[in-house]
Amino acid sequence: MLTAIKPSFIDELVEEAVSKKNIFGTVFNVESGDHSLSYISAAGNLTTDQPYFIASVTKLYVTTVILKLRSENRLNLQDNLSHYFSDDILHGLHLFKGKDYSKEITIKHLMSNTSGIPDYFSSTATKELLAGNDQSWGFERELAAVKQMKPKFAPGQKVQYSDTNFQLLGKIIETITNKDIHTVFKEFIFDELQLENTYLYEDANDTRPSDFYYKEKKMHLPIYMSSIGPEGGIVSTAKESMIFLKAFINGRLFPKEYLDELKEWKFIFLPGTFFYGVGIANQPISIKDFKNGMIGHWGQTGSFAFYHPKTDLYFTGTTNQFWGQRVAAQMMMKVIKHVK
Repeated sequence: MLTAIKPSFIDELVEEAVSKKNIFGTVFNVESGDHSLSYISAAGNLTTDQPYFIASVTKLYVTTVILKLRSENRLNLQDNLSHYFSDDILHGLHLFKGKDYSKEITIKHLMSNTSGIPDYFSSTATKELLAGNDQSWGFERELAAVKQMKPKFAPGQKVQYSDTNFQLLGKIIETITNKDIHTVFKEFIFDELQLENTYLYEDANDTRPSDFYYKEKKMHLPIYMSSIGPEGGIVSTAKESMIFLKAFINGRLFPKEYLDELKEWKFIFLPGTFFYGVGIANQPISIKDFKNGMIGHWGQTGSFAFYHPKTDLYFTGTTNQFWGQRVAAQMMMKVIKHVK
């Protein structure tokens, strides 16, 4: 069935993608679990080997490290933040209806975006960055910003996507390992999978990753991208993202049975319409079968890494556009429909 997909079909999808408004480059990689299908195509101003910012797909890498540390009994998902942060750091981080919940937030709350900690990115940073005002953020500045914001719910009560959660997870990882997040990613994932073109972006003078776009405007934000580490700072290629995605799904990096425990889906409306579990997303592809969609993660740069269990298909790549997720989803859905 899967072998019926011809390379020309994928090429046509990618060419169609770059014909869409404000999509200037696309790379699309699709593989089947049984290896009967493996094809990558690129069009526009991207090539198949071009490194790009995977943005929030980075969160899958953080989830991987957390689960690896869990398998080594170095943390528990129910650990409170008070195990890892001082009172000074936590004070006022989550003040809701007169009560400070900061010390009650758990690692799992952070991973599942149910902590209630506000999102600095959508609330504070987005407007400045999209205007082209490149600036550094990172752990200290993000925490200072969210302490000036009001949470919308107590921990565990609802779900709200927040990049701030993953900055905190990154700091927890550094505390446990006594290593910086760059080194942890390299030792736990990049070296383990022999990824040669995947790395944490830390040098604002590094011009290897392609610039992405916001509508028709090319975004050059090296200072910002070099400051956000665990929430979205990894650079990779579609081919190496595929290697990672398959390792993530198939238990190469942490016990495979952990994956099912992550599937506690809660519906989320922003920054897109999808379900969020514990460190992973579920993108619906059909109203009739709403919760059994593609498992993985989106990146705000138009990047994607998803697995579709029903067809055993894996997808990685990018549209390199701030609002490019819809076009990427259409490509993946057309392939899935084609093989059904």
